[in-house]
Amino acid sequence: MKKHNFLAFTSLILLGASCEGDKKNLFSIDESQFKMMYHTDDPISLMVTNKNERTIDSVAYFNNDKRIGSVKGNTAFSTHLNSEKLGYQNLKAVVYFEGEKFETGTRVEMVSAIEPKLLNYTILNTYSHDKGAFTEGLEFHDGFLYESTGRNGESNLRKTDVKTGKVLQQINLDAKYFGEGITFINGEVFQLTWQDNTGFIYDAATLKLKKTFSFDSKIKEGWGMTNDKTFIYQSDGTEKIWKINPKTQKVVDFINVYTNSNKIKSINELEWIDGKIYANVWQKDAIMIVNPISGAVESVIDLSGLRSKTSATNEDTLNGIAYNPATKTIFITGKNWDKMFEIKIN
Repeated sequence: MKKHNFLAFTSLILLGASCEGDKKNLFSIDESQFKMMYHTDDPISLMVTNKNERTIDSVAYFNNDKRIGSVKGNTAFSTHLNSEKLGYQNLKAVVYFEGEKFETGTRVEMVSAIEPKLLNYTILNTYSHDKGAFTEGLEFHDGFLYESTGRNGESNLRKTDVKTGKVLQQINLDAKYFGEGITFINGEVFQLTWQDNTGFIYDAATLKLKKTFSFDSKIKEGWGMTNDKTFIYQSDGTEKIWKINPKTQKVVDFINVYTNSNKIKSINELEWIDGKIYANVWQKDAIMIVNPISGAVESVIDLSGLRSKTSATNEDTLNGIAYNPATKTIFITGKNWDKMFEIKIN
């Protein structure tokens, strides 16, 4: 008797598991007509599979948790993805059927509709650069060039004379910190560290430390920084550039950096020039010019020709973009490069 009860109990469990499994697979978003990648403004048609031929009353569709429309029954729903950020679009269907509700989801990737232009440059001047400087941040302020360097035990923030390379003032970081990007805003200079979730705010005139802060929890690591005089833009080694409120150090928005064919990971040093974000990409001898609203890469500057003019090895990554508003020229260097180049984009 006990044996029969055990078998009956086991059967009920298996039956319940089977029913639960069937219910999990009742509907799914039909991906058979999906493209590998979508461009901005591309249409997309959504419909759910109904293998068990249940009676569907209606289907509501969402993208990134925002309702985008609904249909009666299970007819196709067509929409465009033009109002969304570049990157993955998290699609969800809520199916109402026979007095019940079922949710299912998938995702598609949206890339830029713009094919980046390849830009050329002219070298105007070549200056000496401290070969011992593992450059992470570079920026002009009041006629002087400021540089943030990395590596534990070697990290510092320095004020320099651009023409001679002479260090005029230097603030050394504690050996536990790996220095990263910098930016000047509202009379202050912000400096990041790499993996310590820590940043520093100095007085821009004296370089006296005013505050230490922690990164917003959304940001993985500290890489590059720039600003548009209102907000700070910060990279974290992914394809994301975070928009930060400098007063609170909290994230207010972000963009994903994409070309018309793929996302650009490892975004590093940043510089704001004429309403665009100029971005180094780790281990690439190029600068991406990024639309700060959409994240689309609009142009690319191939700087591979600069390396041969220095003593840099393949491991000495191009990194460092500083715009001099007085001359409207750009200063470029790299980690442990012995040269810095003043260039003009053609």
